[in-house]
Amino acid sequence: MTSALRRVGLRAVALTYLSAILLGPLALVFYRTFENGVGAAWDALSTPETVNAFKLTLIITAIAVPLNTIFGIACALAIVRRRFPGKGLVNAFVDLPLALSPVVVGLSLFLLYGRDGWFGWLDENGIQVLFSLPAMVIATIFVSLPFVAREVVPTLREIGDEQEQAARTLGAGSWPTFWRITLPAIRWAVIYGVILTTARCLGEYGAVAVVSGRLQGETETATLRVEERYESFDLAGAYAISIVLALIAVLVLVAMTAIRPKEEAA
Repeated sequence: MTSALRRVGLRAVALTYLSAILLGPLALVFYRTFENGVGAAWDALSTPETVNAFKLTLIITAIAVPLNTIFGIACALAIVRRRFPGKGLVNAFVDLPLALSPVVVGLSLFLLYGRDGWFGWLDENGIQVLFSLPAMVIATIFVSLPFVAREVVPTLREIGDEQEQAARTLGAGSWPTFWRITLPAIRWAVIYGVILTTARCLGEYGAVAVVSGRLQGETETATLRVEERYESFDLAGAYAISIVLALIAVLVLVAMTAIRPKEEAA
């Protein structure tokens, strides 16, 4: 009886904590978004600047996610399946974006691609990196870099390389072995990592805020648009954009929950 009460108490504490920290604020944002009706929220979302902000966010995500997926798989294979000098450093550097503040990442890129930086010659030759799409893509790639690799690495270690060695013994080359043996074995880890990477790209703020210049209708993502609308006292617009981002996060959570049983079954 005491054990059952403890379990119920722990669950109650956990649910209360999650409700206070996560569900409560989200419910309040949802209420504020629609307190003046659906029309007000739609008007806030359908402005050209807001539409462009979401469009730019999706473009950045569409570029960053495939690149980080390819890098993550290649990096995981190198860490688990290869031996080379500096392997430990590579393994540690993959986690660097998780340890660094996104603002620091943005400042580093600003110093790197600014006129006095190492690649300042690009700007002098008419190739604008800062305050444009390339800088925002680079910043987003950096902050979302580790997720695919960190999902694939433990899966590769768990499955071992016996099947890959057997395929090579039978005469299969590196690419056929990867496509027919390795990739099917790690597919759910890759999908899980892609979902996390997508969520991180869609919600990125700090690094992008530093390198974008926040030009309305040009270099303003959805997260930057929320801040701009809030500072302009357009609370309806800020809440409406926030609820769309929150709904995307919920969809990501549902996707993660849906694939988890498949991953465990594999």
